[in-house]
Amino acid sequence: MAGQLVRRYPWVASSLVVLAVVLGLLAGGEPDVARWVGSGWALLVGARVAVGMVRDLIAGHWGVDLLALTAIVATVVVGEYVASLVVVLMLTGGQALEDFAAHRARQELRALLERAPTRAHRLDAAGGVVDVDVADVRPGDLLLVRPAEVVPVDAELVDPETDFDESSLTGESLPVTRGVGDPVLSGVLNTEQAVTLRATAAAADSQYARIVAMVREAAESRAPVVRLADRYAVPFTIFAFLVAGAAFAYHRDPTVVAEVLVVATPCPLLLAAPVAFLGGMSRAARHGLIVKDAGTLERLAAVRTAAFDKTGTITVGRPALLAVRARPPWRSDELLRLAASAEQYSSHVLATTVREAAVERGLALDSAQTAREEATHGVAARVGGHDVVVGKLRRVARSAPDAVEEPLEQGELAVYVAVDGRFAGTLVMSDPARPDARETMEELARLGITETLMLSGDSTATAEHVADAVGIARVHAECLPADKVRLVQELPDRPVLMVGDGVNDAPVLAAADVGVAMGARGSTAASESADVVILTEDLRRTVTAVRVGRRTMTVALQSIWLGIALSVVLMGVAATGVIPAVVGALSQEVVDLLAILNALRALQDDRSDRVDVPGSAAERAEGAARAGGALRPRLR
Repeated sequence: MAGQLVRRYPWVASSLVVLAVVLGLLAGGEPDVARWVGSGWALLVGARVAVGMVRDLIAGHWGVDLLALTAIVATVVVGEYVASLVVVLMLTGGQALEDFAAHRARQELRALLERAPTRAHRLDAAGGVVDVDVADVRPGDLLLVRPAEVVPVDAELVDPETDFDESSLTGESLPVTRGVGDPVLSGVLNTEQAVTLRATAAAADSQYARIVAMVREAAESRAPVVRLADRYAVPFTIFAFLVAGAAFAYHRDPTVVAEVLVVATPCPLLLAAPVAFLGGMSRAARHGLIVKDAGTLERLAAVRTAAFDKTGTITVGRPALLAVRARPPWRSDELLRLAASAEQYSSHVLATTVREAAVERGLALDSAQTAREEATHGVAARVGGHDVVVGKLRRVARSAPDAVEEPLEQGELAVYVAVDGRFAGTLVMSDPARPDARETMEELARLGITETLMLSGDSTATAEHVADAVGIARVHAECLPADKVRLVQELPDRPVLMVGDGVNDAPVLAAADVGVAMGARGSTAASESADVVILTEDLRRTVTAVRVGRRTMTVALQSIWLGIALSVVLMGVAATGVIPAVVGALSQEVVDLLAILNALRALQDDRSDRVDVPGSAAERAEGAARAGGALRPRLR
């Protein structure tokens, strides 16, 4: 790892080695050799900076590099070669950090590309299966997709009704039932049984390929972040040259010019902001937030609009049992125990919820004498001397003709249960809103976020139900990834913060000014595309991120202005010719130290950063269950 860093950033490594050699020579009583080595390396780096600066000037951009070059030359001229090496190290280190951040940004496509299928099972005319490259699939080809495989291209279902996990595209937490002739998008997961599909598009024209392309386009379309120091470099540089010119005109002594330029070195600009930003990033990490670069903190400080995905972001992202509605003579616990005992033999996501709910209530599950699962429809089992059927209304009604549809609220779904040929009741579930979602919206409003909105792939009724529960007034439902990107790009009040968690959110996270991924259970693609990753299941960390960004910017600006103000005072004194160059250099080091110490305040926590949701884990889970549902009404 160390060898890779040295090869990737040779100028940083070489500057560190030269600095160590110079310090060793000084300790060994060889100041002349140390001066030649340090000065020679500083001037070599200065020449490299000058070449880059000329290129930037031709491109119409200039900034703190001009000040740094001036500082290198001035400190070498007056013999402060150690200070020259410090400036060199700050320059090369800053360039390395910028390159590292850009390299990380290019990695955001990895998860998407790794997940994309490369092979497809094509059916030939004789019914045989031939494995081919996914690029060779053409519209009209019949494809076999086995359980737990990703659909390779956009297609339509040829086989009878089956379930697909579309969470990677739409964010919907439950499998979606598709029938004969229904469209099936590439990138969705086939859940339980092998199916035959007819390709309707080539791989390059399919939904998953478009998602990858949108992430790439959104990432590349972002304007580069201008370094904070560059904004102050031009006026500060002009002022420093004016003071140096006035001093020379008065004293007619070039030494005074060098003395002025020494105390005008840009170390407060070069060091204060990066130290503050690193402090802010460290402070964010203590609260379970990974902030990927300094520019993200700057944009967080200015956020005006916040947009949220629904499933897995505003909601918990997994079904929760809300109620057991048993019919006499069955009691709710007994009905749940029988249903969970039968569901032990199902891999369906709802079956998992039923089993976990029974275990949480301390119910002992029975083994089944016989069990049979009908994929996407339900389970029939012989449990504790009873014939139990659990699943969709249509399947349960075949065993229990008296079964009736359960009236449901917005965002709820029902699992039906029959025992010994009679309808025994329903299990009502939902995807609950996070218990901290409403408080998050309220705190963002107090921070001056002018608008919050929800972007969801779910139905309008379900999305509006959840938005109303958490206090979001503006909702865009039934959105595909391209719709989310378009909506975020059209928002007028910027910067825009977008919070999401799935592969389907990767493009919009890359397109937003600040993308925030709920990374504890979210997809790798979302985490790679985002600027901030929340490592916990706590939505209020979004508020913490904004607070950290604002405080970091405040401290960085204070440190920069402190350094500039003290440097201006020193320049004024140096212009009189009363400060020797060595004293001026030492004085500038004091300015640097003060600016850095002030910048370190960005590490300090505010009381407002403590955003833990009160109560035990069980109490929080109970609060989540009470928070209401957010699933599209759908039978199993």
